Amino acid sequence: MPAHQIVIPALPTMPLLGVLAMVVTCAWLHGRGLLSAPRVAAGWFAGWYAVAVVGATMLPMPLTWGSGTGGPELFRFLLLPVLDMRPMDFVLNTVMMLPLGTVLHTVFGVRGRRRVVLTGFLVSLTIELTQAFLILTLHGNRWADVNDLMSNTLGTFLGYLVFQRLMRSARFHRAVESCSFPRSARETSAAVR
Repeated sequence: MPAHQIVIPALPTMPLLGVLAMVVTCAWLHGRGLLSAPRVAAGWFAGWYAVAVVGATMLPMPLTWGSGTGGPELFRFLLLPVLDMRPMDFVLNTVMMLPLGTVLHTVFGVRGRRRVVLTGFLVSLTIELTQAFLILTLHGNRWADVNDLMSNTLGTFLGYLVFQRLMRSARFHRAVESCSFPRSARETSAAVR
């Protein structure tokens, strides 16, 4: 079997995913009788944030398979914390995850430091495992890096701390709660009223 290659480009993939997230948000909120401008804005922000993370961590995605492609590029696995660290990547990965705590609170109802940080860790682990899988199977061109796992988790934690500090302001707290998605059936019925 000859070698084959496709490239999943950032454009038009990211805009299509973003528009899909917007449509799904509106349909989901409308179907539950929760459609409001603040919730739509929060859902759209969360959707576009997810698209930006996918774009930053996966796209463009060249994939190669078939004979003659050689083995996987094992040098793309960075498994030594700190020793293999690229400082600018560490900073950028930390900054990328700062909004996650707000998104988790507002859209998904994930609250509490431990749950938020664990969710950030699991999101990062999913990204790194996906990148590792693509390197091993389809000659992906990304890096599976333990330092990214650490920086993403740190970014989630720092974002959570900033968000909690801002939530002390009554005005900010009211604004966040007005655009938060209900976490339970009881909250949903109260929000519809």
